[in-house]
Amino acid sequence: MNLILLFKTDFISPDTVSLNGQRFEHLRNVLRVEQGTCVKVGLLDEMPGSGEVIELNGDNIKLRVELTDEAPAALPLTLICALQRPQTMKKVLQAVIAFGVKKIYFIASGKVEKSYWSSPLLEEEALRKHIILGLEQSCDTLMPEIHFRRKFKPFVEDELEDIVGDSIGMTAHPMAAEACPAQVEKPVTLCIGPEGGFTDYEIEMLAQHACPAVHLGTRPLRTEFAICALLGRLF
Repeated sequence: MNLILLFKTDFISPDTVSLNGQRFEHLRNVLRVEQGTCVKVGLLDEMPGSGEVIELNGDNIKLRVELTDEAPAALPLTLICALQRPQTMKKVLQAVIAFGVKKIYFIASGKVEKSYWSSPLLEEEALRKHIILGLEQSCDTLMPEIHFRRKFKPFVEDELEDIVGDSIGMTAHPMAAEACPAQVEKPVTLCIGPEGGFTDYEIEMLAQHACPAVHLGTRPLRTEFAICALLGRLF
């Protein structure tokens, strides 16, 4: 937790917050704050800044906060990712949000298990938990947009080209003929398949709608590793 994320309900006055629960435990037991200690804080969907400990007791901590900084710049990338199994989904969410991806589509694919769509992870509160972890890791305060599309073909035919727009569209695929570009200077729309990859039909369809296949080399990677490698290479 590199930033203590604040919510409007934490404020007990215009410049003072009162924290308990997990954030209190982190401040007391991990950061070992004392009265007068300053920590990095940020108000969700607003500005980061600093907080000074002004009161610390057995189950509560009060901070005087000053929110004057700018949130980190968003990564100029739209991620289109086939829905992953829940354990992988958690890692993907936290990683891409820590990188600064602010627009994410989770989509259907031929190799996506139907049961994944009924995972409790897709419920709003569960998603929010992992989004918050990604924001805290990267000292960010701005929530991403997350969209779900349960039908592959209508999404690709009706939405994909508009989403790509003027950006560079691409689909990660280990068998592609072209290598992924590096250090690009334009926004990117990146498609990532499920475990097992997109089908040949899906790869062809994505290419027809502005997202041709590119590779990172001959070694297939797990989704959560491939995404991090791709984002590092692109930007």
